[in-house]
Amino acid sequence: MKQSQRGFTLIELVMVIVILGVLAAVALPKFVDLSSDAKSAAVLGVAGGLSSEASINYAGCAVTGQALTTNKCSTVAKCSDVGGLMNPPITLGTTCSTTAYYLTADTAITGTGSAKNGVPQTCTLNYGAGSTCASAGTATFTVVGAGN
Repeated sequence: MKQSQRGFTLIELVMVIVILGVLAAVALPKFVDLSSDAKSAAVLGVAGGLSSEASINYAGCAVTGQALTTNKCSTVAKCSDVGGLMNPPITLGTTCSTTAYYLTADTAITGTGSAKNGVPQTCTLNYGAGSTCASAGTATFTVVGAGN
């Protein structure tokens, strides 16, 4: 009378472990350094938030006739002004930082006074990495002049 086999042999189990080990060794380098991808995605997200906040502020200023009103219409005359509109506020300077977002240049919106209202300006946001402050991420966002 023959007995039917139950379970796996030791050789089969060892081969499965070897195959899983090889797959892990090949896949591991892809997952080791995801921090740069994460920082780049974070910069894109913050830039999107800044652009949205500038648009919301412009809409609030349009409703109030460009009259400065708390939580509705604030002056936006340059790229860094939008950081103060965020909740919590973000300080946007032009000095390279490895721990904060910074602008390539704090570009002013063209025109003077009410001529700035509704004028879009493209700004570049960065986040530094390492002691040399090499850019870990860069994204552009649009600021719309308002409240002038």
